[in-house]
Amino acid sequence: MLVDVSAYFGFATPSSFLALVAAALLGGLVRGFTGFGFAMVFVPIATMSIGPVGAAGLIWLVDIPFALPLALSSFKRVAWREVFPLLAGATVCVPLGVWLLTSLDPVLSRWIVAISILVALAALVTGWRYKAAPGVPLSLGVGGLSGTASGMAQLGGMPVAIFWLASQNNNPRQTKDNLNGYFALLPGITGVAYWLSGVLNWGVFWQALPLCVPYGLAMLVGAKLFTFASEQTFRRIAYLIIGMAAIVALPVLDGWIR
Repeated sequence: MLVDVSAYFGFATPSSFLALVAAALLGGLVRGFTGFGFAMVFVPIATMSIGPVGAAGLIWLVDIPFALPLALSSFKRVAWREVFPLLAGATVCVPLGVWLLTSLDPVLSRWIVAISILVALAALVTGWRYKAAPGVPLSLGVGGLSGTASGMAQLGGMPVAIFWLASQNNNPRQTKDNLNGYFALLPGITGVAYWLSGVLNWGVFWQALPLCVPYGLAMLVGAKLFTFASEQTFRRIAYLIIGMAAIVALPVLDGWIR
């Protein structure tokens, strides 16, 4: 029966289908709790199963039905003056990310992503913070990096999450609300670029369908768990997620993970 289901939705093997379901469950739990992190959990597994281009399209399709509903409750609390400059920078750079996705060697792309995440994590763990409100140039630059990462691997949440987690002005609730608002709008920009470049197609859409249910259910559980977390717990979990994702994404571990 499992073989029939996996083949029906276009998966090469039942094991790849099960791996993606497990990744959707864990990624949904993380996304619901922190407001980001789905792609960081999902990308390594999906890339090994269906390749980087298919993985990027699959992540976009699985998350998009939930991004806007999740953000609606946060819209009135989003600090839009912080979000809009990030979106402007992202809009300009998403096409660059899509070009990298379809042009670079997949292994090189994964090294770039993993090393970038580890460098950013090191800055946070060592206590780097900024006290003042970020200026427009910094926001545009972070948005551009987010747009590039989003187009390249659907990891646009990583630079933005680092950006807000390093702020002494934002508490966990504000960070999550800002992330929800940002991700309600960024997928529209990325989706247009993906469609024009052929990353999104009906085959990937069909594969995304069975993954939406476990992802959505796990996201609801994660959102409920968030209400019980302190600020210290929130930061620790976010850092742990970032570190684990970066390590798993290292191509040197492919043989062991497989």
